[in-house]
Amino acid sequence: MITPDITDDDIQTLENAMDTMEQLLEPLKNFILPGGDISVAYAHVCRSICRRAERKIISLDRQSPVDPKVIIYINRLSDYFFVLSRYIAHRKDIPEIPWIPRKS
Repeated sequence: MITPDITDDDIQTLENAMDTMEQLLEPLKNFILPGGDISVAYAHVCRSICRRAERKIISLDRQSPVDPKVIIYINRLSDYFFVLSRYIAHRKDIPEIPWIPRKS
């Protein structure tokens, strides 16, 4: 079986990139919706694809052990794309679109 060559350094690289971007971002106060710009939306799509891959990897792990670093990496990669979407919006001065739940 061929397994991805993912190291702790790969995971740390994602963490460092997110920390750098988050220094420029306001803390989240509510959920946000994808949109405002095509590049922001693409980053959200990438995040969704990573989340889907993560669910599949976890399902696979129940049948045949998967290197835990693979699961951690794909989880952090999806977080990276979320932060990247916020960072792109910030750099382009695009306001984030808050999700406002419907009132019952």
